[in-house]
Amino acid sequence: MLAPEIQKYLDDHSNIEDAELQEVERNTHLHTIAPQMLSGSMQGRFLTMMTSLIRAKNVLEIGTFTGYGSICLARGIERGGKLVTIDVNPEFSFLVRKHLEIAGVEDRVEPLIGDALKIIPARKEIWDLVYIDANKQEYVEYYNAIIDRVRAGGLILTDNVLWSGKVVNEPDDADAKVINRYNKMLVEDDRVDVIMLPIRDGLSVARKK
Repeated sequence: MLAPEIQKYLDDHSNIEDAELQEVERNTHLHTIAPQMLSGSMQGRFLTMMTSLIRAKNVLEIGTFTGYGSICLARGIERGGKLVTIDVNPEFSFLVRKHLEIAGVEDRVEPLIGDALKIIPARKEIWDLVYIDANKQEYVEYYNAIIDRVRAGGLILTDNVLWSGKVVNEPDDADAKVINRYNKMLVEDDRVDVIMLPIRDGLSVARKK
């Protein structure tokens, strides 16, 4: 939502050039009808940095799409760690596998297909970082499913919390309603400290106390 010239300035002064991710982006544009669902270079680098800064070993991603965000998260994981990424749609599994191999991170990623709300309770991990970027209608349920399984000092990152500005300009939009409820829930939850950043479509960063 930034002016193009401001976004270009930000890009020019950030280390976001990445040949492997550019190939993932090209493939996504070729093989999907909604390539805008990609995390994007700036946000992707932010995911890597956050994962690295907290020295995360157990990372959960809810919403894989074609694996762009998965690669960025996996790159920041500590040696011996693992990313578990869940998506309900098997259609892009071949692209996910291909992209993980292109980036050389397939050995530290466990891609799963299915309903995240059924898969998560069966997992045993205590998560260092969780990235939520899936069905907006289930954001509240995702948060409730993981909050007690995130370690103290761990992070919960949530994408699309501005929903193209509809949370303010079109609050009656079906997804905007849920996202507004989600955003309000986080800021009122005394188990976390939260800050919302205007990165791309809005990224919420919540730190477990």
